Amino acid sequence: MKKALGILASGLLVLALTACGGGAQSSTAINEKKIVVGVTSGLHEQILEKVKEVAAKDGLEVELKVFSDFQMPNIALAEKEIDANSYQTIPFLETYKKEKGADLTAVGQTVLNPMGMYSKKIKSLDELKAGDTIGLPNDPTNSLRALLLFQSAGLIKLKDGAGDEATVLDIAENPRELKFVELDAAQIAKQLDDVTAAAINTSYAIKNNLNPGKDAIFLEQKDSRHHNVIVVRTENKDDVAVQKLVKAYQTDEVKKFVEDTFEGSVIPVW
Repeated sequence: MKKALGILASGLLVLALTACGGGAQSSTAINEKKIVVGVTSGLHEQILEKVKEVAAKDGLEVELKVFSDFQMPNIALAEKEIDANSYQTIPFLETYKKEKGADLTAVGQTVLNPMGMYSKKIKSLDELKAGDTIGLPNDPTNSLRALLLFQSAGLIKLKDGAGDEATVLDIAENPRELKFVELDAAQIAKQLDDVTAAAINTSYAIKNNLNPGKDAIFLEQKDSRHHNVIVVRTENKDDVAVQKLVKAYQTDEVKKFVEDTFEGSVIPVW
C-alpha cells in the first residue's frame, strides 16, 4: 500500500509541475495585445503610425522603435529586442539571412518604395555624357537594385547570368562610359553635388526633400520585385499579434493614407 501511495504521489507531483510549467518549455509567442515593431525613420515610420491607429481598433497596441540604418532592425529582431520590423525588401531579407544565419520570415507585403535616379545637374538621362559620375548604394542588395535600375534605363547591360550576385564588376556594356561610385545609402542624397546623378532609395530621398514622383529623372517600375514586407522571427509567424499587425497594415484605410500622403511616390502592393 505504501509503495502504491508513493507511486501515486510521484505521479501527482509530475502532473503538478507540468501544469505549472515546470516540465515544459516556456512559450515564445508574442503578447497578443502588444507588439513592438522596428522601422527605419521616414516613410516607414509614418505609415506605421497610421497602422498603429488602425491596430488599436482591433485591440492591438503597436509600439514603434525607430532606427537610422538598414541593418539594426534585423539585428534587433534576431536578438528579440523587437517583435517585428517593417522596412525591407525580400532580396534584402534573403541576403541578411544568408550572411547572418538569422531565422526570420516575411509574413505580409506592404509597399513598393521605388528607387529612383536623381540629379542636381541634369534634367533627363539624355543629358548624360561620357565620363559622368553615377552614385549608387554600396550594400550588396541595394547596389544590385541600382544596377538593375540603370539597366532598365538603358544605361548599362549586365553580363549574362550575373544574377543576384551582380556588382559593378559585372557591367558588360557601358556605352556612355559612365563612372560608377559606390556610396553609403544613407548619405547619397547629401552627396548629389559631387556626382552627376545617383540612385537613391525612396526613404532617403523623402528624408532629403526629394519627391520620387516629381524629382526623379528615372524611377523604378511597378513590376519590381523589391517591394517591402513585414518580417518576424519564424517561430512567431503564426502568432495572433502578428496576424493582427498584418491585417491592420493591409486595410483600405492604410492604403488611402499611403496614396494621399505620398502621391504616388510610395505604392501599396496588397
